[in-house]
Amino acid sequence: MANVVRAALVQATWTGDTESMVAKHEEHAREAARRGAKIIGFQEVFNSPYFCQVEEPEHYRWAEPVPDGPTVRRMRALARETGMVIVAPVFEAEQPGFYYNTAAVIDADGTYLGKYRKHHIPQLKGFREKFYFKPGNLGWPVFDTAAGKVGVYICYDRHFPEGWRQLGLAGAQLVYNPSATHRSLSSHLWRLEQPAAAVANGYYIAAINRVGQEEYGDNDFYGTSYFVDPRGQFVGDVASDSQEELVIRDLDIDLIEEVRQTWAFYRDRRPDAYEGLVQP
Repeated sequence: MANVVRAALVQATWTGDTESMVAKHEEHAREAARRGAKIIGFQEVFNSPYFCQVEEPEHYRWAEPVPDGPTVRRMRALARETGMVIVAPVFEAEQPGFYYNTAAVIDADGTYLGKYRKHHIPQLKGFREKFYFKPGNLGWPVFDTAAGKVGVYICYDRHFPEGWRQLGLAGAQLVYNPSATHRSLSSHLWRLEQPAAAVANGYYIAAINRVGQEEYGDNDFYGTSYFVDPRGQFVGDVASDSQEELVIRDLDIDLIEEVRQTWAFYRDRRPDAYEGLVQP
């Protein structure tokens, strides 16, 4: 019998406030559970707007502790209710002056498994993240969940191959890549980088983008979220570029071993020759 995991992701429009945004994602999760999904992931800082289009101290108000803040507590209750693994990206406040772009990973019974903190922090027009976030300092954890071995890599991280490889070496079968990216900057890369990373590392990737425009800038988030398999092929259709969407796909986990045996990229790695890659 095939080892299949039904996985989901949500690309969402901003509602205008945290309460309705979280409630909307809860309803998407309940629908995914009704349709048999075992895991679901949300977009970057899913419970807020993408405030990083501007540099304003007022936006620190979106930050909360992880795992003891209100959103992650609510996601833990949702995981228990639905029996799904949940990947919930939020703006994390560790202590005054210590803020991170973070994703909490919650198991299907509501257990908080841990968090990933975004490593690579952009400072570009429309993406003023260094104003808010410290670089991640927790490495590249892979979480042993009820839906398999799951990793996270957040938005701008996707341009850096090293983290993708670390997740593969740690045994990831599915990596969620919650993002907020807009048309004029990198849309031509969106359908290239994650499929290439899936091929190079031999696992599934859930690439999630926001959709629509928000009040804090001109970014036009273009959706087109998708799942991609270890061969670099989209699993089903790519989502809409203009509408909110819940995407649910069946992932054949046995394909990972098949691809790794066929292409043997892990066998033929040369870590003994890569020392220069980490020199400053």
